Amino acid sequence: MKPGIHPAYRPVVFRDKAGGLAFPTRSTLTGDGTVEWEDGTTYPVVDVEVSSASHPFHTGRSRATDTAGRVERFHRRYGERRG
Repeated sequence: MKPGIHPAYRPVVFRDKAGGLAFPTRSTLTGDGTVEWEDGTTYPVVDVEVSSASHPFHTGRSRATDTAGRVERFHRRYGERRG
């Protein structure tokens, strides 16, 4: 690789606040804060919104939508048109 043009690749902890999962890895991202990991070392932390701990596909939990209410509201608003 050409020296001087690539960002620094360093250890960092990714933390999913919704799912409670945190894992150390290496990345070019820099975090806003720091966290002390289980080994006693302090790493920059990058907070993420979704990971495998909180994504509905991986957890099996999905949000139910109120489709019956939507259909009734549509029929009230526009009526039933047949033809």
